[in-house]
Amino acid sequence: MSRGIDSVTVDGFDVESREWVSALGRASGPDRHAAEARLHAMLLRVARGELRRRSPSLGISGAEVDDVAHQAAADAMMAIISKLRTFRGESRFTTWAYRFVVLEVSTKLGRHFWREHGVSFDPGDWDRLPDRFGVHPAHVAEARDLAAALRTAVETELTERQRQAFVAIVLNGTPLDAVVVEFETNRNAVYKMMFDARRKLRAALVAKGYLSSFDVRQVDE
Repeated sequence: MSRGIDSVTVDGFDVESREWVSALGRASGPDRHAAEARLHAMLLRVARGELRRRSPSLGISGAEVDDVAHQAAADAMMAIISKLRTFRGESRFTTWAYRFVVLEVSTKLGRHFWREHGVSFDPGDWDRLPDRFGVHPAHVAEARDLAAALRTAVETELTERQRQAFVAIVLNGTPLDAVVVEFETNRNAVYKMMFDARRKLRAALVAKGYLSSFDVRQVDE
């Protein structure tokens, strides 16, 4: 018979966290089942709240939101149970558990968005770029010249990975979570990728006379 985690020392945990770890770590029994039900309800509540916050910008609503919330809560719960022995009490158990469900929501929303929208390389999107950024009508022609120069720089100066990220995020408005999921990486890596891409593009536009070096210094500072 396998030993539950209640046989492991949990001294140093706050009272609530100790109760969670002890109940969830039992091999079976009513305490374990009751704790699992409470945990699932808590995770589902957090998932729904996170989805309400994010869903308007992702085009997901109605029954689909609730379906994603249940999937996220169920998968987060499985991850929490499997990693229960790694909980060290450095934060409250509930705070530790919330991270799992928020990550699951981010992952599932990212997959949903990428599956539904993907990345478009439609040349017409570049022509509409000045309008998207609210360029004054008097400056549209100049802005479109700049957009054309930017498109050339994107195609010639960036790596394939940087180009995909830039087009997805800047041109198509793809949420960062969707890019993270598609690239199988993390937020910091995408931030770094975009930072490097923007530096390359600014340098190319300076060289072509579309930006001044002073403008670039102001952006970088």
